[in-house]
Amino acid sequence: MLGEDIERLIGLLAKLPGLGPRSSRRAVLHLMQHRDDQMLPLAEALSTAANSVIECAVCGNLDTVQPCRICADAGRSAAQLCVVETVADLWALERSGAYAGRYHVLGGSLNALDGIGPDELRIPALIERAAAPEVEEVILALGATVDGQTTAHYIAERLAHGTVSLTRLAHGVPLGGELDYMDDGTLTTALRGRRAL
Repeated sequence: MLGEDIERLIGLLAKLPGLGPRSSRRAVLHLMQHRDDQMLPLAEALSTAANSVIECAVCGNLDTVQPCRICADAGRSAAQLCVVETVADLWALERSGAYAGRYHVLGGSLNALDGIGPDELRIPALIERAAAPEVEEVILALGATVDGQTTAHYIAERLAHGTVSLTRLAHGVPLGGELDYMDDGTLTTALRGRRAL
């Protein structure tokens, strides 16, 4: 029904997170109707990014410079190293504006069923970075999933004999959350992690 080029574009867009075939069709139609002011600039930006964006050799972030701007920023604390699973997690923490230290992107989490062990992730590089004399704290900002917690436990064991302080993000009731809408796991974690006022 549609041309081959249009079908291919819809198929490629449908592979993106959050977009299915229907949303992709709408996006493609919109882009084609706004070819000059949206489609062509988007195509150019995608081409430029595909050729210029690289993975930071230090932390694993994505940027156009090596090392990335976060690692190169002398104003950020070298004493704190925040460990995240993905670049998306790093970007989320950066959006919050609440953290001014350095990062380490693992590239995923441990998963024996999928054959993802420590060597498939950037865990050996993390252990090496955590041993640096300027690093005082390693913050495990990993998901509250089974794989995330398994990864956090493995890293904690590997860093247990060092001098670095090991912390993790708090888990529990989100700001503005109502207890009636929380799942049992979240409530259990919140109760276990309670602290004095």
